[in-house]
Amino acid sequence: MLTTRPRGTNDILPGQVEKWQYLEELARKISEQYGFKEIRTPIFEHTELFLRGVGEATDIVEKEMYSFFDRGERNITLRPEGTAPTVRAFLENKLYANPQPTKLFYIGPMFRYDRPQAGRYRQFNQFGIEVFGSHHPSVDAEVIALACDFFARLGLRDLEVHLNTVGCPDCRGKHKEELIAYFQKREHELCETCQKRLHKNPLRILDCKSPVCQEISKNAPTTKDSACPECQAHFADVKEYLDTIGIKYTEDPRLVRGLDYYTHTAFEILVKGIGAQSAICGGGRYNGLIEEVGGQPLPGIGFAIGMERILLILEQQKLFSLQESNPDIYIAPLGNKTQALAFELAIKLRKKGFKVEKDYLDRSLKAQLKSADRFQVKFVVIIGEEELSKGQVILRDMKTSAQTEISINNLEAYLEGRIEE
Repeated sequence: MLTTRPRGTNDILPGQVEKWQYLEELARKISEQYGFKEIRTPIFEHTELFLRGVGEATDIVEKEMYSFFDRGERNITLRPEGTAPTVRAFLENKLYANPQPTKLFYIGPMFRYDRPQAGRYRQFNQFGIEVFGSHHPSVDAEVIALACDFFARLGLRDLEVHLNTVGCPDCRGKHKEELIAYFQKREHELCETCQKRLHKNPLRILDCKSPVCQEISKNAPTTKDSACPECQAHFADVKEYLDTIGIKYTEDPRLVRGLDYYTHTAFEILVKGIGAQSAICGGGRYNGLIEEVGGQPLPGIGFAIGMERILLILEQQKLFSLQESNPDIYIAPLGNKTQALAFELAIKLRKKGFKVEKDYLDRSLKAQLKSADRFQVKFVVIIGEEELSKGQVILRDMKTSAQTEISINNLEAYLEGRIEE
């Protein structure tokens, strides 16, 4: 087992890492253009943060968290999502004292004990954004617009934005009563988990993946039906802002998301062709979360994007055309006397900005040229003992196979001109 990675995890190897770097670079660039600043929170937090922030009746808390007691008998959890830790950091570091709203983004690993499947793993990575301090509906629309802009710049196709309002605490209380009354009539048919949720958090039944529960809940009262006038007005304004910038969406009254902290706007962005888990972005408003975690009442909204799923879609839609980052130069020393110069020259050229590889195995020139060809380098610098005695090297153009003798002192300037060509 020492040579087998844990189930639900992945090694990201050279050739794949570059794709991750491309995604992360784009995420950072677009976030900064929209006025967001990066935040990095610990990979583990006190378990209580997720019990209060995410909700004890959610699948994440009930089934999926990696929790343990450390040596100080503290209950610790590997973060299963990024919003609650960001809220905790916002409060602990008194970011609320700065001019509001506060706009933050994060990129990093999350952990959930779940059944691995296409695009879904036990260690996975998310790009997420959070906005604290504004309830204005244009902020809701801007958050959705950022996600759509990110996907558009990647060239993703077949995307659908699903939108709903899950209401405020007042109209959610009314909706909860209606759901309990509806599901009680068929309580014995619900799955065991949903039977436990019925009186505690019946909204979660709408999010259950059990086919039986999905069928029973088809005609259940929706959050939109129970929305108070204020929530209806906020939702109408969000849609108007989306209409203004040309973002198409589908109203989905059954969309409730899987976390307890959502209020008002909830949304998902779906894509076809990645199996049962078709959502690649999910988010919404959580106006009560900051208060629940221990702060003063302050509105918030955000989203999270699963990076593994994005990579899967990009490959399925054949949208990756990244060139490998190959060395510019390969240094081929011949004989023990040339090794010191080859080493010195490699370091010197790297400091000047060249990407340089060299032979470390004392191989023949033929073997070194084959190695250089595999690296797809532009030039090979051959250092033989005869050339060394004359203060020269042989520069081989790997495209034309032409070879030129050059003074070691002139090599750097010569290479700068040739590689730029």
